Amino acid sequence: MGLLVMILGLVLFLGVHALTTRREVRAQIIATSGEGGYKIGYSLVSAAGLALIIWGFARYRATGWIDLWYPPVALKHIAVALMLPAVILVVASYIRGRIYTTLKHPMLAGVKLWAAAHLVANGDLGSIILFGSFLGWAVFDRISLKRRSDAGAPPIPVGGPANDMIAIAVGIVAYLALAFAFHPVVIGVPVVGV
Repeated sequence: MGLLVMILGLVLFLGVHALTTRREVRAQIIATSGEGGYKIGYSLVSAAGLALIIWGFARYRATGWIDLWYPPVALKHIAVALMLPAVILVVASYIRGRIYTTLKHPMLAGVKLWAAAHLVANGDLGSIILFGSFLGWAVFDRISLKRRSDAGAPPIPVGGPANDMIAIAVGIVAYLALAFAFHPVVIGVPVVGV
């Protein structure tokens, strides 16, 4: 049951995010519901999808775990190491500097790195579906950005190397918070000592 709920959440969350790649459809929705209506609907569907992903994955972990393969412990340590640059890349998409101008889309690069790291560290069906879906979406979105005339996001000023240093510092703090507080408390899996 939990796996099906998680999949429904993935369809909602990633589906509404994939809608942004369909510029004509997005424009039609905005034309009929207004910019505010579009943003409210987008936010509600995203929040509902995320809630279903979290709840479904928690139920799956508690009641229906299905192992497909057993990753070596070394891959778990590699995943922990890959998460630091993944978090920094996500932060660099908002605190824009040379990291941003070099990668163009550090958020998608960070999501791909996050998903790939978790894919190699987890061998159960639910994790493969969850992280594989996010990896697939990020690859799809990056490819679609090459074909779009606009990035679809509001412009954020781009700074220089100082912004990169701030992004790295904030990324390190966020990484430590995720590793030592969020992951063990919310996800229920300790990062250190895996």
